Amino acid sequence: MKKTTVTGLLLIISAVVVNAAFALLGTAFDYPDILQRPAVEALARFAADPIVIGAGFTLLAAGAAMMAPIAIRIARQVPASRLGIAATSVGVTAAVVQVVGLLRWPLIVPFLATAMDGASASQQLDIAARFTTLNTILGQMIGETFGYLFTAAWTVLVVIVLRRSAVIGRLLAALGFASAALILTGDLIPFDVPGTDAANFIGYVLWSVWLVLLGVVFLRRGRRTASAALPTHVLAS
Repeated sequence: MKKTTVTGLLLIISAVVVNAAFALLGTAFDYPDILQRPAVEALARFAADPIVIGAGFTLLAAGAAMMAPIAIRIARQVPASRLGIAATSVGVTAAVVQVVGLLRWPLIVPFLATAMDGASASQQLDIAARFTTLNTILGQMIGETFGYLFTAAWTVLVVIVLRRSAVIGRLLAALGFASAALILTGDLIPFDVPGTDAANFIGYVLWSVWLVLLGVVFLRRGRRTASAALPTHVLAS
């Protein structure tokens, strides 16, 4: 299978995986709204269905992790440049910070949810405090703040690199820039800036569409490359 085709498939699969995981968690865990509720309630909801919820976050982390190979593969399919190297580094970093932030759910939260059951009032307060600290450090600071920043930065860098290489057109470039700008508004959410929640959500929806369309572009390039490589007598048959 051609490298270009694999890149296209990864782009499309990553978008599908992330959105499927998000839909699953929204149904089973009321995510992300559950994060705005008391820690005791969030842990109780998690304890009610830990396998499904944990699997949902694992799937979400897997989708985020796919940004790393995608960033590396895209950089290898365009002329080498400092901008391409920067795009690769930023893309890999975006994947790492999001995976680190998300894996707290299947790896750490189950133990907190289990410990909450049968704990005394003072113990519950301590567990809830640890859960809140995890969400603040791994979730808000690392997974979200840096995740939004590096995802938006990678998108902008990739759009510039692909435009310079004539891989994508103006419309797909504009969609990438718009989604990156909206995703970046997520870093204003902790400051209670009006409309940033909605803007961030719309940004990720547009970004998913952009990933799929970009995947289609690479799939088509892979088919054209494969067709060009076929002997003339095969094409004529």
